[in-house]
Amino acid sequence: MKVIFMGTPDFAVPVLQRLIKEHQVVCVYTRAPKEAGRGKQVTKTPVHLIAEEHGIEVRTPKTLKDVTEQEKFRALNADISIVAAYGLILPKAVIEACKYGCLNVHASLLPRWRGAAPIQRAIEAGDAKSGVTIMRVVEALDAGAMYKKGEVEINADTTGGILHDKLAEIGADLMSEVLADLDNISPQEQDESLVTYAQKLTKDESKIDFSMGAEVLERKIRAFNPFPAMFFEHNGERFKVLRAKVCDRQGTPGAILQEDNKLIIFCADKALEVLEIQRQGKRVMPTEELLRGFKF
Repeated sequence: MKVIFMGTPDFAVPVLQRLIKEHQVVCVYTRAPKEAGRGKQVTKTPVHLIAEEHGIEVRTPKTLKDVTEQEKFRALNADISIVAAYGLILPKAVIEACKYGCLNVHASLLPRWRGAAPIQRAIEAGDAKSGVTIMRVVEALDAGAMYKKGEVEINADTTGGILHDKLAEIGADLMSEVLADLDNISPQEQDESLVTYAQKLTKDESKIDFSMGAEVLERKIRAFNPFPAMFFEHNGERFKVLRAKVCDRQGTPGAILQEDNKLIIFCADKALEVLEIQRQGKRVMPTEELLRGFKF
């Protein structure tokens, strides 16, 4: 099939790579390069770099609401457009431009966790499983009919990064299967009564609030690892917490106990033993390594 691919971050890369192997990707749409770092070097998105490696045309419009951009999209004369974490809202004219419409690789088991941060919200909520849904793109957010799903368990060691990588690979496999059998699949409508929304992650959420329970915070720490990462402040210095476990101990919320190369921080209910930490400006390390030369 002649495919237009629309994606931006690492999550979208396995899907694009599979499409390049199995179909004719006529154009890739991604977010525009950004200036980053002290030298303000222009950084292209992961999807942009993969497309360039394969000599595929890359387009980076700021919006697709412009009629001229919509005409350029239609002029590609593609059979289908595929979206994976693109980051721009698609207007109706773009959604309906291709013969087979537009399909999306969404990182949740719809209708649970529509929206911006389904991977992190699933872990944070204590869900037993997550997955990927291949769905038809419609104007309403993540509300289209579903073509295929793939599941994965969430266990006590699952972090946001681990789940992200698993779902990216599952998404590539599912999209390959769907496109191979597209004419024979009858998509199912979503049950609106089961809809939940995965709100966008905010910086404010990253600061650990020890007035919350330890079990809730442990899930948040895993969910936000590696990005944006949960942190606490001590004597004006920031410490990111990448891994922790719940301890059945009680104390004043926020109070720190350092004993036997262990770092215990009390919460509203129980406490957290911090297992992996990153001191401001330093590398991530086991907490016991930090405590050999640092005292809270």
